[in-house]
Amino acid sequence: MDGDLRIGSAWTRKVSFRFDGEMLTASEGETLAAALYAQGRRTLRTSRDDDGPRGAFCFMGVCQECVVSIDGRLTEACRTPVHEGLVVESVR
Repeated sequence: MDGDLRIGSAWTRKVSFRFDGEMLTASEGETLAAALYAQGRRTLRTSRDDDGPRGAFCFMGVCQECVVSIDGRLTEACRTPVHEGLVVESVR
């Protein structure tokens, strides 16, 4: 076992995307939050109130804790399918 947390990862196509300037890979079709979580990324943004770390919590778009910036728009990472060339920035 290679330590990959993704189900069926040996059979899915890999895509590349960028998170805070770092090039990462993901399985095509998974959400951005799942792709980042599988690679050990737990902090997706910092709180405006206390600079505390925030990340995916509910994984279904209700809590807004996984909000990131894609093309200047705020969106939930748990509701965004990853695709080739996606550029994502964390927000504060």
